[in-house]
Amino acid sequence: MNIFSNNQKADYTQTLHKGISFVRSLRGGLTDNTGSREENLKRLKNEIEHADAIVIGAGAGLSTAAGFTYSGERFDRYFFDFKERFGIRDMYSGGFYPFPDDETRWAWWARNIYVNRYVSPSKPAYEDLLTLVRDRNYFVITTNVDHCFQRAGFDKQRLFYTQGDYGLFQSADGRIKKTYDNEEWVRKAMSAQRFIRDESGIFQVPKDRIISMRIPHELIPVCPDGSKVTMNLRIDDTFVEDAGWHAAAERYVEFLHDHEGQHVLFFELGVGANTPMIIKYPFWALTAENPNAVYACLNYNEAVCPEKIKSQSICLDGDSGEVLTALLQ
Repeated sequence: MNIFSNNQKADYTQTLHKGISFVRSLRGGLTDNTGSREENLKRLKNEIEHADAIVIGAGAGLSTAAGFTYSGERFDRYFFDFKERFGIRDMYSGGFYPFPDDETRWAWWARNIYVNRYVSPSKPAYEDLLTLVRDRNYFVITTNVDHCFQRAGFDKQRLFYTQGDYGLFQSADGRIKKTYDNEEWVRKAMSAQRFIRDESGIFQVPKDRIISMRIPHELIPVCPDGSKVTMNLRIDDTFVEDAGWHAAAERYVEFLHDHEGQHVLFFELGVGANTPMIIKYPFWALTAENPNAVYACLNYNEAVCPEKIKSQSICLDGDSGEVLTALLQ
């Protein structure tokens, strides 16, 4: 089934429906048996070098491979006081914690945004991926909200962030269809909590470890009209798809259309089971309908494909960063 009907270009929503329909129609299970690791690395490298187009689909596993972990040392370094007072154990769950007031809640979010949007990853997974595809005809769709693709040097016009951006605020009720950059606010809020910039400009916990868990009331962010703001993250139906979001969605669908039927590599990295309908399911469906397409899945303990497209698939289990390093060698 084509993603375009009546000679009209499909919108992004149709690609999602296409993936869901494909999964519902599947007969047979999933498999990870697409060859040995050495064979799969060789096949994938060959596909990257010779495909007419590469559609990269990236999930949280790629950022984890780049060092963006939400618990452990990174969390303990910047959130030790929140952990001690509220019992929060990781950055993700802390985003849903019922903090006692807005001053505390926005102190938390200032730190969360800062470490996951304005601090560079510690490992070169994104840079390695760019090295592999820099001179290739590629487009990226990602559920990640940490801006790592742009910081690594990927072309902004070839990126579609489907689920939002840690670097953007939006109106809390979603009625204003605009987003607002938050970098200046974040840096003021970090300073207000007594974080200190080091020689490289990175905010660090002061040596005496005395920091504030609240920001001043006047620093609580608001929209230009004075109404409440929230993060531009897709957690419910108030998520704002602004003009930039729609333009990126259109470029993505146009890329699929322009290379329909060609030798396309659908290159999936670190996509888990939380939102498979955004990347994984459409990639499966688009591979199944195009005999010239190849589906590649890099994932840790979840590198599988449908039996139906096994002959067109490459499954590589493991840390995405380590696989990318192996492909560069």
